[in-house]
Amino acid sequence: MKTLLSILCILLVFSGCSSPYVENNTVEEIAPVTFWSLNQGEGGRLEITTLVPPVTDEKKRLFTLNVDLLKQGKKEFNLKFYRELKFGQLRMLIINEKLAKKEVISIIDTILSDPDVSPRLFLVLVRGSFEDFLEGESKVQKNLDYYLYRMFRHYERRNQGEMSIVNLHEFMEKVYSHYSDPVLPIFKADKDNFTYEGTALFNENKYVGLFNKREDQMFQLTANDHYLKNLPIPHLNVSLGQVRSKVHMQVDDQLKTLTIHVKLKGRIDEYRGHQNILSRSEMNRMTHDIESYLQRETAELVKETQRLKIEPLEVGAHTLSPLVHPMTRREWLDHYEKMKVHVKYSVKIEPLSL
Repeated sequence: MKTLLSILCILLVFSGCSSPYVENNTVEEIAPVTFWSLNQGEGGRLEITTLVPPVTDEKKRLFTLNVDLLKQGKKEFNLKFYRELKFGQLRMLIINEKLAKKEVISIIDTILSDPDVSPRLFLVLVRGSFEDFLEGESKVQKNLDYYLYRMFRHYERRNQGEMSIVNLHEFMEKVYSHYSDPVLPIFKADKDNFTYEGTALFNENKYVGLFNKREDQMFQLTANDHYLKNLPIPHLNVSLGQVRSKVHMQVDDQLKTLTIHVKLKGRIDEYRGHQNILSRSEMNRMTHDIESYLQRETAELVKETQRLKIEPLEVGAHTLSPLVHPMTRREWLDHYEKMKVHVKYSVKIEPLSL
C-alpha cells in the first residue's frame, strides 16, 4: 500500500498537476488586459478603467467600473464582458494624481500579491483625464495600449534620462528602505495629448509633490540614470548633448554638511548666443556659466527634498558604515533637514562640432 501511494505521489509531481482546477486559457475565450487606469470614485470608491484588446480584429472597448475593492473590479469585469479577462499580461498601472494623494500602497500591495501579475509592471501617475485621452486616441491609434507599453519599455532599456521609469518591484523596494523614497513618472493627459511632466515624489507611501521638467533634469543627472541625451539651458542659449555624470556625495561626521561633487562630460549640440565659443577664453567662460547654473539648480533640488523631508536622492546611504549602528529613518531625516549643502560641478565640454 505504501509503495502504491509513493508511486501515485511521484506521478502527480511529474505530471505537474498541483491543483485539480485547470484555468481556461482557450484563445478564443479570453481577453488579455495590458493596463488598469485607477481614479478616485464617488463615496471613496475606486474607478477602474481598461481597454480590452481582443485577440481578433474586433473594435476595442473601453470598460469602466466603480468598485469598493480592487479584486472586486477584477471579478466584475469578467461578468460584464463575454470573454474572460486575463491579467497575466498586465504591464501598466496608471494611477490618477488625486487618488495618489489619498492612497497608493494599499493598491500596489494588492497588485503585488496577485501571482498572475509581473513585478516588472510599470507604474505611472497621471494628472488630468487619461480616460479622455484613451477615448479620443484609441479611435486613431488601433493598438494604443501596446504602443504606450513599448514607449515605457524603450526608455527603461535605453536609460537615456529622458524620464523616470519605475516598475512595481523597484517602487516597493524603495518604500521599505530607511534611506530612500520611491518616485514615479507623472504625465499630463487630456483628450489630445499624453505628456511627460516630471518625477512624482513620495514620502514613504504618500505622494507629496513633484520635480518639474527643469528640476527633473538635475534629478536624472544626480540620482537616476546619470545621463541625459539632451540638456537644454535656454537662458544660456546652449543645448548640451550626450551628457554623462559621476556623482560623489559625502556627509561629514557631525551630520551637519552635505557635499556633492559632480563630474560632468558632454558636448555642445546647439549654441545661439553671441560668444565666440571657438575661442578658448570664451569657451572657458561658457563652461564656468554652465557650472554655475548646474550648481545652483542642483542645490535648489536638494533643498526641496530637505523641505519635504524625503529621500529620492538616497543621501542617507552615504552615512552607513560597518562600525556604526544605522540611524532610524526619523533620526536621519531630522539631521538631513538641517544640513548645509555644498554643490560643485566640474564640467568638461566638447565644442560645437563643425
